Order: sequence, then C-alpha cells, then structure tokens
Amino acid sequence: MESIRIINGSHHDLPRYATPLSAGMDLRANLDEPVTLRPLERRLIPTGLRMALPAGYEAQVRPRSGLALKKGITVLNTPGTIDADYRGEIGVILINLSSEDFVVEDGERIAQMVIARHEQPQLVQVETLDETERGEGGFGHSGVK
Repeated sequence: MESIRIINGSHHDLPRYATPLSAGMDLRANLDEPVTLRPLERRLIPTGLRMALPAGYEAQVRPRSGLALKKGITVLNTPGTIDADYRGEIGVILINLSSEDFVVEDGERIAQMVIARHEQPQLVQVETLDETERGEGGFGHSGVK
C-alpha cells in the first residue's frame, strides 16, 4: 500500500494499528473541554486530523464495539466515508443511544478508521436483469431459522 500523508493538528499521537492484524486504527477526540452527549443526542466530534488518501482508496469511520456495547455510543452514519479528494478535518458523528449522559473526554478513542481500496465501475442502463434463485427476495426472505 502507498503511504498516506496526514496533518496532525491534534495534541495526540497519530492513529496506529493496535496489533499486526488489526484492520482499523482508533481515532481520538481532540477537544478543548469535555463534551456531554445526552441520551439520543448526536454531535460532531473533531479529531484534529486531515489526510490525503491515494486515488482508489477511501477511509471508513466505524464504531468501536466496546464503546457501543458498554456505553451505547456509536457512529451515526456508519460507516462514514472519507473520499480521496477530501482535505478537511476528520470529524466523527457520535450518537448516544443509551438512557444516560455520556461524557466524551479529550483523547478518548471514539471510533476506528479502516483504509480500503475501492473501484468506480461504470453504470450501464439496461431494460432487464439476469434471473437468480433469490430473485427479488429482500429483507427476511430466507426465513427465521
């Protein structure tokens, strides 16, 4: 993979992979003061990071499973997509799905970021599609068990 140029405007270390086989790296809140998320409240939390992804790559911002399970905090537009031509600050839209206030502290790990390749296939308009066994079966089409 190519290198990714990143500007660290935060007062925290750059994101890094926690283990050799980690797919994502943690993003940290970059705050001047703590932010309280009330139940069902959503806020854009800054990270202080800006980057230049290579063409053909995206960054996906995803929830941290421990924060979601233990505190009911998740990323609202998951996965959030950062395009290769975006140069602004990476922000994380957090929402509190619990029944209690949650305080986001400076430096707290709030999300994870996965860098992934992608393609831009050409769309071709047609009048019919090939038949499959599934057909138009959508949500719940395969039953409960």
